[in-house]
Amino acid sequence: MSSRIDSSRRKILVAGIAGAFTAASGVLPSFAQTSAQAIATRKIPHSGEALPIIGLGTAINFDFADDAARYGALRQVLQAFITAGARVIDSAHSYGRAEDRLGELVADLGARERLFIATKYSYAAERDAASASMQASLRRLKTQRIDLMQAWNVANPAFDFGLLREWKQQGLCRYIGMTTSFRRQYDAVAKVLAREKPDFFQVNYSLGDREAESELLPIARDAGAAVLINLPFGRNSLFRKAANRPLPDFAREFGATSWAQFFLKFILSHPAVTVVIPGTSRPEHMLDNLQAGRGPMPDAAMRSRIVEYWEAL
Repeated sequence: MSSRIDSSRRKILVAGIAGAFTAASGVLPSFAQTSAQAIATRKIPHSGEALPIIGLGTAINFDFADDAARYGALRQVLQAFITAGARVIDSAHSYGRAEDRLGELVADLGARERLFIATKYSYAAERDAASASMQASLRRLKTQRIDLMQAWNVANPAFDFGLLREWKQQGLCRYIGMTTSFRRQYDAVAKVLAREKPDFFQVNYSLGDREAESELLPIARDAGAAVLINLPFGRNSLFRKAANRPLPDFAREFGATSWAQFFLKFILSHPAVTVVIPGTSRPEHMLDNLQAGRGPMPDAAMRSRIVEYWEAL
C-alpha cells in the first residue's frame, strides 16, 4: 500500500482510536478507551458456535524472520485484536514463515485459548504429504489442535473431504473447509461445496470484485457453510481507487467513518458472510478494521446504493 493510501486510511479514524501508541514499550492503549461496544458475532451453521465478524489474515505481513521491529508491530496488532474480543486468525503452510511467527506471537501473549486459528494445506497433496503438512502446522502454531483446517485453493471438482474428516475425527482440528481466491476455480469449488457441505468455505469477495455473489455465496449458504472472506480490499485496489476522496455522506447512515470500514461493512452486510479476514501489520489499521464490526450494517437498499456509487467513480 502506498504512503498516499496509508494516509487516506489514517485521516478518518473513530474518535479515540487515534491516540498515540507507546511504541518503545510495545503497549497499546486499552481498547476500552476506544469503544465500549462489542464486535458483532455470527454463528457457525454446523455447530452454533459464535465468532466475531472481524478476523485477521497473515499472508505477507507475518512472513519474516529476525526483524524485531516488525515483530513488535504485529504484537501490538494482536494485542488490539485480542483485547477487542476478536478471535479468527487465518494462516497457511504456504505463507512462508507466517505460521511460525503467528505461533510465536500467540505463545508470547498467552492467548491460544482466546483465539480461533485457521490454516491450510495443499489440496492436491498426496496423503502422506498432506499429513506431514498438518503435523508441521501444529508444530509451527504451537498447538495440539487447529480450530479450522482448510484445503487451499481447490481446483478439482472431484475433490473429497475424506482425509479432512479423518483429521476432524482424530481431534487434530475442530472444523474443516476449503478455500479459493481465483475466479478460474469457482466452477470446481461450486461442485465441491454442494456435494461435500463443509463446515467452512473461504472466498475472495470485495466491493470491487463481486463475482462470488452470483453463485458461490448462495451455494455456501444452502450447504450450511460458514463463510470467511479473503482479499476484502482487492489487494489494495479499492484504496487506490478511493484515493484521497472523502467518504460519501451516506456512509454515516451505517456508521462508516473510514474507507476501510466502508469496504468491510459492505462485505459484512451480505447475509451469507460469517467473518471477514483483512490483513494488516499496523496497529492503527487493526483498530480501524475492528470498528467495522460494530454498529449498523447496510441493508439491501443501501448495498445497491453503495454499488451504484462505487461503479460511478
